[in-house]
Amino acid sequence: MKVEICAGQELERLLQMRVQEATAIICFCDTTEKKDDIPLPAGYEETAVFRIILDDLDIEDLEEFGFSVDTFFPEAEELARFIYRAYENNQNILCRCTYGESRSAACAAAILEHFYGKGISIFRDYRYIPNKLVFNKVYDALRKIKGES
Repeated sequence: MKVEICAGQELERLLQMRVQEATAIICFCDTTEKKDDIPLPAGYEETAVFRIILDDLDIEDLEEFGFSVDTFFPEAEELARFIYRAYENNQNILCRCTYGESRSAACAAAILEHFYGKGISIFRDYRYIPNKLVFNKVYDALRKIKGES
């Protein structure tokens, strides 16, 4: 399974190049976006897309926005099930967020760490600033789905 990271505006171009490939898409949207604002190429299956509205918050921002570590990102387990379906169906995964460097990078790192032990490659890449909350939420949810926790 190949896991890639992209910014919002790159998604459509990347998908046009991969229409023939089996690719599952994870779209992190800001609260200022609408889930349906993310365009998909004609013929792309909606079931291969997981859209989530989740602002790029750090741990020190949670209380200000009415969250705790436990209540932030409650959809993580549902996302983990989506990732496992993609993995079991031999699909590649394309992680998208607004700038393609924080939430999407964290999600990609969690996937790579969980399945291949290579999540550090994203943290070591200077192009990315993975959101640690998102990483931990996705990674923990993947472990829970597998029954490791």
